[in-house]
Amino acid sequence: MHDRPRLVPDDFYVPATLEHPGFRLRMLTVNDLVRDYDAVMSSVDHLRSTYSQESGSDWPAGLTLEDDLVDLGWHQREFTLRLSFAYTMMTPDESRCLGCVYIMPTLKRDHDAKVTMWVRADELDSGLDDALYTAVRHWITTTWPFRSPAFPGRDVPFADWHRLPADSPEPAIG
Repeated sequence: MHDRPRLVPDDFYVPATLEHPGFRLRMLTVNDLVRDYDAVMSSVDHLRSTYSQESGSDWPAGLTLEDDLVDLGWHQREFTLRLSFAYTMMTPDESRCLGCVYIMPTLKRDHDAKVTMWVRADELDSGLDDALYTAVRHWITTTWPFRSPAFPGRDVPFADWHRLPADSPEPAIG
């Protein structure tokens, strides 16, 4: 069905959620379309000036609802195949999407995973971004099986991340 290696071993139990007093992380699915699209489109400038530096794209400029549906389906399928893991960050009552966390493979030498995340623009002054990073960093280092995860844009600036040597070109991941 696919020729890419799984990001985690078959015997690793992939966490369904990360519970925090201010948010809940869970698998991003196509059922999150409306709330995800709202979070993305209300944060276009913020995402283009920060998060999109990792990919070098101008995402989410021009993103349509249909494009987002395709992206969510891709992320959901990759999660079920254990190739990468996209988590939506919801309010504890699930009424609002606050951002996303992505756990993905990398071929960057000395790193076995890359973890990126974003918080919607209208939450930037609330301290949520710092709370998310602190919680996710702890979760990744204590729960997940990675030896050397990287947090591009957090523990290494994006410009430095792009200059890190790779064993071979990074896989194309949607």
